[in-house]
Amino acid sequence: MKIDTRKAVVRPMTHADKKAVLEIDRAVSGKERAGYIEAKFFRATEDKEQLLNSLVVEHEGRVVGFVMGEIYLGEFGIPNDTAAIDTIGVHPEFQRSGIAHMLLDEYKSHARKAGVKRLHTLVEWNDWKLIHFFDSMGFSPARTLSLEAPL
Repeated sequence: MKIDTRKAVVRPMTHADKKAVLEIDRAVSGKERAGYIEAKFFRATEDKEQLLNSLVVEHEGRVVGFVMGEIYLGEFGIPNDTAAIDTIGVHPEFQRSGIAHMLLDEYKSHARKAGVKRLHTLVEWNDWKLIHFFDSMGFSPARTLSLEAPL
């Protein structure tokens, strides 16, 4: 569904948005990730040590998209001028309407104001639609290599 993005508002995520975010995440990912979303909500809405790190887009009173991330303050040896986006979702009815671009533009603006110089995210290597989206938002391959070991 095409929407008039001038009627859409990007705002900080609140605890009241949890149900809508869970529904969007389930619709986009095809998975039930309530525990993960619950933990992210705690950090976004209740952890007073966190900088603003999660946003929603509301259109005509309905949450239609969200982004969640972290602005690092030196944790895990990560420089404190770095932020990461770990979850982004737009309700399938509203995809390809500019909602994700609105979310990322606003997230980048908040991150810059917090002194962030680099923004990271992880994408499955064969998720071409998501890779194309992040490319359109100025992302490129990082100079780091993700390593894993089977357990």
